[in-house]
Amino acid sequence: MKKLYIFLAILVIAGIVWYLFVYPHDYLVTIHAKANAGTINQTIKLWDSTLDSTELSTTDNLQHLSQVLHFNDSTHIYEWNISEVNDSVSKIKIFAKDSAHSFINKIKIPFTDTDFEKRTKNTLSDFNEKLHEHLRNIRVKVVGEDTIDATYYAYITVKTSQFGKAGAMMKNFPLLDPYLVNNGAQLNGKPFIEVTQWDIEKDSIEYNFCYPIIKSDSLPRHPELKYGQRAAKKALKAIYNGNYITSDRAWYSLLDYADKNNIAVTGLPVEIFYNNPNMVSDELNWKAEIFMPLKE
Repeated sequence: MKKLYIFLAILVIAGIVWYLFVYPHDYLVTIHAKANAGTINQTIKLWDSTLDSTELSTTDNLQHLSQVLHFNDSTHIYEWNISEVNDSVSKIKIFAKDSAHSFINKIKIPFTDTDFEKRTKNTLSDFNEKLHEHLRNIRVKVVGEDTIDATYYAYITVKTSQFGKAGAMMKNFPLLDPYLVNNGAQLNGKPFIEVTQWDIEKDSIEYNFCYPIIKSDSLPRHPELKYGQRAAKKALKAIYNGNYITSDRAWYSLLDYADKNNIAVTGLPVEIFYNNPNMVSDELNWKAEIFMPLKE
């Protein structure tokens, strides 16, 4: 019996030493959300951009982010880890640490609510509210394999961030619809974008902003305007409802679907837009078809 008590005492002491001197974090917050890692990753980045005095480090691994938050009297470090619980739910673990007061926090947290703990709870509660508000305002439904129709189109090449995609479309829209119509072109479908480059780590994209038209020998000329032909191609398809600023949430859903079903895709989505945002006030009624072309 004495040996058992000694063994248990050693375990307790070892646990305390590990917790105080080895464990790299002071506090853990866990959040569950009905969203994939890509959507959560993008929401963290958008939320971070609204905060003062923060630094966010990312990689092409969507599941991990590091964040430094500077408050008046301290610097907090958050390590974000996103994991899948099932096909619709993800778990977000945020490991928090006060860089200057870690040791004293570890001693106090089991026995009292420290200022660090309160601030961490309040900060991450704000994120949790923003995340779930965003999820209430979008819908993504993966349909499965389909075909992108062939079309002839006029287009403008755009380089921007993922978040800046819709703003760049609005800026360039007058050169497509009014200019084409006013100069004799006949429109032949809904506007769309075809992404030609996507840097997932940097959230930067290059895309062609396109308008289907009837091909003719007398199309208008403009230094920024080009013409192209798209052949019909097989692709995975999703339906997105919500603000077009965040329609890239469907990109991640299609990538997840492709990965789970061992389908090789290009990773370069095509989006077809069905609504004029100026004419439809309820964003959940905005519709876009999102395609992820299959590799040939």
